[in-house]
Amino acid sequence: MGKQVPASELKRDESLRIVDNRTGKEYTVPITHNSIPANFFKGIRAAAGPNNRPEDETERGLRVADRGFLNTAVIESHITYIDGDNGVLRYRGYPIEQLAERSSFLEVSYLLIYGALPSASQLSHFTSEVLLHGPIHSDAEGFFRAFRYDAHPMSMLTSAFAYLGSYYGEANPSLQGQDLFTKAAKGDPAALQNMDRQIFRLIGKATTLAAMAYRIRQGRDFVVPPTGMSYTESFLYQLDHLSPTDHLSELHSNKPHPVLAKALDILFVLHADHEMNASSTTVLQTGSSLPDPFSAVAAGCASLYGPLHGGANEAVIRMLLSIGSPKNVPAFLEAVKKRQKVLSGFGHRVYKTSDPRSFIIRKVADEVFAVTGRDPLLDTAMALHDAALKDDYFVSRKLAPNVDFWSGLIYRAMGFPMDFFPVLFVVPRVVGWVAHWRQMMLSPSGVKIWRPRQLYLGPSTRDYVPLEERTGTFQVGVGMEPSVIEHSGMTKRRKLAEAAGKVRSKL
Repeated sequence: MGKQVPASELKRDESLRIVDNRTGKEYTVPITHNSIPANFFKGIRAAAGPNNRPEDETERGLRVADRGFLNTAVIESHITYIDGDNGVLRYRGYPIEQLAERSSFLEVSYLLIYGALPSASQLSHFTSEVLLHGPIHSDAEGFFRAFRYDAHPMSMLTSAFAYLGSYYGEANPSLQGQDLFTKAAKGDPAALQNMDRQIFRLIGKATTLAAMAYRIRQGRDFVVPPTGMSYTESFLYQLDHLSPTDHLSELHSNKPHPVLAKALDILFVLHADHEMNASSTTVLQTGSSLPDPFSAVAAGCASLYGPLHGGANEAVIRMLLSIGSPKNVPAFLEAVKKRQKVLSGFGHRVYKTSDPRSFIIRKVADEVFAVTGRDPLLDTAMALHDAALKDDYFVSRKLAPNVDFWSGLIYRAMGFPMDFFPVLFVVPRVVGWVAHWRQMMLSPSGVKIWRPRQLYLGPSTRDYVPLEERTGTFQVGVGMEPSVIEHSGMTKRRKLAEAAGKVRSKL
């Protein structure tokens, strides 16, 4: 792609030269940080050609089409860097390998939000604030008990984050003024304090809400967040403790197993942020209209709920269960090659070699299995892992195991139900969401609402036709008219009664 200019004619310049073959005009586009401004193309205009429709708006400038944001940078960020070609992930410049081995989740949270590793006193203050904001209003019990007994925990958690916003009017720009948080960019101390208070609340209450969504399914009373425990210890305690008190005796503290608490802490570090993923982008898209941060996080939670995002590790377990045993792996891989089956837990939208988190999580998996016992699925997983990495079909397509391949096995070994896996993704990702949201609010150039364009391919101007004058089929094709829905129960009986009533009225 592209015609090479002779070296003798090449003069290095951080710009892009474009010739519009419709008009013969030449444009020079500045390149900054290896990117070009999409707005520049609005100035490249041309008269409509024979193949253009009025809706193409050629006189108003070019539009940049990028379905799925495959190559669009929507924001300037200082938070997370990913080099997918070389399998690199760094938080604020620190390699994920170092942070997973030597840091802790709350220390990494501080790093992502505030930009630097904290001092001992800074970490103590941050940890204290997060844990102090763990308890939730007693009314929340009624909120959770209003859900059906079989409600999906992600439905409950998504609703619960939005519900939190109803408690904190001081965090709502719709009530307090649209510059409630953005004026923090000008150094307003009250705005900064207000912003950080909401961040403490969101991180602190994320485990509480998640535990409540879990325990409602178990038919158990809710547990007050305990004192004297780490973030992940507190979470596990709230999930499993049989008494709704936070009393800890010296003889029997009910502290979770240290290996499980540490494993969860490392998993939380690995899942805390991942640059402009679908849910983080959703949080920023929502946040750009300046709602309260609880609503923005609820939107991110809904985005992560999707099977193409937060449900990937659950898909791995279902895949392994469907394979059944190691002896069935060869047949399964052949079915994958024929596009009859889907290989979950391999490959990544960003990483083209290997997911750096997968190597870390493999070690964590061994430590967890040593405590919980060997999962029967592990043999199938290892057989699939080894066979895929030796098969040229998958190697040539750069389909290496990712973080989801091992995390699902760990969560299963720890006793979590599969539909709770996305919740275990949300809890740490809240940190990444609020870090990006805070960065947006502190932008020196202010916050602009995200309003992408579209390529309109629908009908041109049409005149309205009265109902009695419409004849024939106007639209043909799949999804071009309402589906016929099969009814049962109350609706079916009512329709039968209405039909019988019409018959009686004619007699």
